[in-house]
Amino acid sequence: MLGSLLGGVGLFMLGMQLMTDGLKIAAGHTLRNILQKSTRTAIRGLLSGAFITSLVQSSSAITVATIGFVNAGLMNLRQAITITYGSNIGTTMTGWLVALVGFQFHIKVFALPLIGFGMLIRLIKGNSRYGALGLALAGFGVFFIGIDILKDAFAGLGETIDLAELGGGGLIGHAIFIGIGFLLTLAMQSSSAAMAIALTAAAGGIIPLDNAAAVVIGANIGTTSTAALAVIGATPNAKRVAAAHVIFNMATGVIALLILPLLLQLLLSLPGNLHLNISITTLLALFHTIFNLLGVFLMWPFTDKLGAYLKTLFRTAEEDEAHLVYLDNNLVHMPVLAFHALAEELKRLGIIARRMAKGAISSEAGPSRLLESDQRVLLKLEIKIGKFINEVRRGGLPEKLDHALPHALRITSYYREVADVAIRIAQMQQGKPVEDEKLALEISLYKQNVVRLLDATDVGQAEFSLQACNSYFEELEGEYKHLKNLLLKAGTKDELPVTQMVTQIDLMSDIRRIAGQMEKAACYLVSMTTAEVESQELPPEEEAA
Repeated sequence: MLGSLLGGVGLFMLGMQLMTDGLKIAAGHTLRNILQKSTRTAIRGLLSGAFITSLVQSSSAITVATIGFVNAGLMNLRQAITITYGSNIGTTMTGWLVALVGFQFHIKVFALPLIGFGMLIRLIKGNSRYGALGLALAGFGVFFIGIDILKDAFAGLGETIDLAELGGGGLIGHAIFIGIGFLLTLAMQSSSAAMAIALTAAAGGIIPLDNAAAVVIGANIGTTSTAALAVIGATPNAKRVAAAHVIFNMATGVIALLILPLLLQLLLSLPGNLHLNISITTLLALFHTIFNLLGVFLMWPFTDKLGAYLKTLFRTAEEDEAHLVYLDNNLVHMPVLAFHALAEELKRLGIIARRMAKGAISSEAGPSRLLESDQRVLLKLEIKIGKFINEVRRGGLPEKLDHALPHALRITSYYREVADVAIRIAQMQQGKPVEDEKLALEISLYKQNVVRLLDATDVGQAEFSLQACNSYFEELEGEYKHLKNLLLKAGTKDELPVTQMVTQIDLMSDIRRIAGQMEKAACYLVSMTTAEVESQELPPEEEAA
């Protein structure tokens, strides 16, 4: 008997796996496109999540795919939450398949031909999409064979085993069966398998309706384990999607447990009220659907608040730094304050760009994690600052400020280029160092003077002097030309390999480029902070572009 139970569960899970894998391959990119494109509104996200989950028969697969999209930045948190809601509705389809097909028809009459026909298509079409569809058909047949074996095994056990009194009934008993459902799902990594066991056990008379319903609740909660495992090492947003999945399923489970007696009373009254012969398996499938729909109905108004709360969790230093400190929408209609706040935010951007430049110049082991993190932060801030500038411009500005606003965009552009070039510099510095001591000393001195200029471009420091900044840059221009000539001479005299000479010249050119961009950004930033754009000596337009 135990062998039949294990075999039935094994065939059921094998069928589920074949169905899921086959349908995913047969659909190709279609399912992913539906997930990405059908989330423009919350309702569409809900419906697409429900549809795709019911199609592939795996809420875990959809949840993991959604986490992957969020991880890649292709979907935002709110869209992912609505898909999570939908996948919980879609997963109820398994219960209906088991109840309406597995217990209402002579399964082997159609299951065995499905397996044969499906594998025939697989053999003829191979690994094509049609072959994958054949695999899904075969999986569908195996799925129902597993149900048939489980049904027969539990029917035999029902005569000798009665678990109705396990836990003494009531709330404690229900909690025990919820735990059983959770552990079954955790062990098999399939809430559908736990659901099938609950339905067949109830149909076999081993457990009563209320305890079977508790197992279904536990299975619904247990499915969150897959999402929790999928986000190990993932981005903060992906972890928030998994947390949303856990919160929704836990909340739905608690609600279902609290209203379990009421729901069961309602369900048990249906056969008499509708004058229909409704099986216990159909009642359980209906129960599963109702409490998931009820969960969505109750959680829906709080989706935005849930998203806002989740954004406060799993925060990283990078994410915090990429948050605007001085700018918010309240300043859009206060031009003078907005302009001042914008200048302060640009100073922050300059600090990050300066840190990247200095880190790249001193690096010898390629781009560090900090350097790459700073680049991501800077790019995010640039986008946010650009959006704020557009909002301010729409609101109208005094003439002097309106004239200065484009300079803010120039400054963000300079800092972005500094970030890009810094990554390139760090990559180039992994090469073989210059062995000639005199030449190596000249290169080291040049780098030190560039760092001195970078420090001088910090507009936020009390002792900042634009004149000193410009003077340092002019000195660097002369040093760069001198160093370039030394490198060329070393290359022509075979004192330096030609490839290394070219690399070093490119490296010095990029370092010079960083110095120039930082100097121009400082010049424009000073013009913004003084709001005297016309009287400031700005870099020539063709060089600033």
